Amino acid sequence: MKVYEQLLQIREEKGAGYLVLIDPDKQSMQEAIELARVCSESGVDGLLLGGSLMFTHIFDDLIKGIKTASPLPLIIFPGSTRQLSPYANAILYLSLISGRNAYYIIGDQVLAAPIIKSMNLEAISTAYMLIESGNITSAQFLSDTRPIPREKPDISVAHAMAAELLGMRMIYLEAGSGAHLSVPEEHIAAICRYTSLPVIVGGGIRAPEEAARKVAAGASFIVTGNVIEKNRDRALISAFADSIHTR
Repeated sequence: MKVYEQLLQIREEKGAGYLVLIDPDKQSMQEAIELARVCSESGVDGLLLGGSLMFTHIFDDLIKGIKTASPLPLIIFPGSTRQLSPYANAILYLSLISGRNAYYIIGDQVLAAPIIKSMNLEAISTAYMLIESGNITSAQFLSDTRPIPREKPDISVAHAMAAELLGMRMIYLEAGSGAHLSVPEEHIAAICRYTSLPVIVGGGIRAPEEAARKVAAGASFIVTGNVIEKNRDRALISAFADSIHTR
C-alpha cells in the first residue's frame, strides 16, 4: 500500500492522524532515533523528517536508523533538494503556493523531480501554505515570501481551491517552526468547507487541547515538532495522540 493510501486509511479509521516532525539539526542522530522509537510506542501515526536548514551530512544513515527503530511510515518534509533519500517511504512534494517566489513554487521541484524519479520514491503532491504566526519563521525568511494574513481566511480558501484544481493531493497549513501563534481554526474550517483535500496543520501547536481544536475545525492531520523535541515526554505524546484521534 502506498503511503498516501495509508494516510487516508488512518484518517478514515481514527478521524484524524498524528504526525511528529523530527528535525535533524535540533538533535543528535541517537536522540532522533530514540524519539522515533518512543513515538511508535505512544500512538503516533507517522514521522516527518526534515527542516528549513540541514547542517548534517548523515541524512541517509539517519533514515536507516529511524526505520530500524520504528515501523511508522517515514516521510521526508524537505527544506530543499538536499533533503532527499531513497530509504524514506515517501516525500511531501511541496509547492509553496502561498508565496510568489517562483523558485519555491516550481523551481526547486524541477531540480528534485529527476532525482525523486530515479530513487523510485513516492511523492505526495502537497500545496504548502504559510500562515501568519506572529513572528518571522525560518520558512518565511528562507523562502523570501509573505505568509497569508491571519485575518484573511478567504485568501487561504482561494489558494486551496487552486491547489485542488491543479490536482494536488494534500494541503499543508504551516505557521512555522517555533511560531508564536498556530494556524487559526477559521482558516482550517473555511478550506474544508470549500475543498475536499486532506488538510495537514503544523507549527506552534503546544498543547493537546489546541490540537483537538484544529481537528474539530476539520484538520485531517496534526504535526508537532518543537514541543516534542523539547520535552521528549512519552505521556505528552500519548496525550496529543488521544486528543487527535476522534474514533
